[in-house]
Amino acid sequence: MEYVLNAPPSRQELSLVTTTPSGASTAVRTTAVAARATDLTKVYGQGETQVVALDAVSVEFRQAEFTAIMGPSGSGKSTLMHCMAGLDTVSGGSARIGDTELTALNDKKLTRLRRDKIGFIFQAFNLLPTLNALENITLPMDIAGRKPDQAWLDTVVETVGLSGRLKHRPNQLSGGQQQRVAVARALAGRPEIMFADEPTGNLDSRSGAEVLGFLRNSVRELGQTVVMVTHDPVAASYADRVVFLADGRIVDEMYEPSADAVLDRMKRFDAKGRTS
Repeated sequence: MEYVLNAPPSRQELSLVTTTPSGASTAVRTTAVAARATDLTKVYGQGETQVVALDAVSVEFRQAEFTAIMGPSGSGKSTLMHCMAGLDTVSGGSARIGDTELTALNDKKLTRLRRDKIGFIFQAFNLLPTLNALENITLPMDIAGRKPDQAWLDTVVETVGLSGRLKHRPNQLSGGQQQRVAVARALAGRPEIMFADEPTGNLDSRSGAEVLGFLRNSVRELGQTVVMVTHDPVAASYADRVVFLADGRIVDEMYEPSADAVLDRMKRFDAKGRTS
């Protein structure tokens, strides 16, 4: 049976970043769409070795919303993220970032779109050991020949709690601090959407909780849009919404998730990753 995503609750309707009486900025929810897949298909191989990783997936990721993508191993969750981020080609259907159709872009334009509109966080921190934290954060903009917006950069650094570590090199930082640098690097260019692939996979539980808290704050306080692939129900509980995949298809979604509710839903997948 094909699963159709329901319209979000009314609490999801919002717009820009506002400031509270205490001076703290808060993101207001919006119905605007940051990224959209329509009948997205990804096939690997041919003939008897053919594998359908994504089977006509349609899903929207709204602005200023934190979405977690979950599913059993081989369900297609990382493939969906890679196709939506322009890191992998699609076999059929549509993938859009804002109003831009990714399938219509050549390699040069895709590279420019990833640089200008998308932020990335991976399980590996991917920091340059010869650069300090600040230099790693601003590296993508330096390569693009753009000067950072200093006010925004200061806000990002404060949000991820790195003000006292900017002159430290990666080998002088803990794993959690290095991943915070990676989060700040993804945020510094003010991307339209940020994709995170198992961002806490190399961290202990305390450091992982810190990074997830920073991602959530970037959504709630800075108006960022975050899409995160994870296998961890606790990580998923930091999101506003969880989308579940199985056999390359979306089979369910959950708003205001708790770790227990996500774990209970994941238990309904059998050993082969099929949903029940």
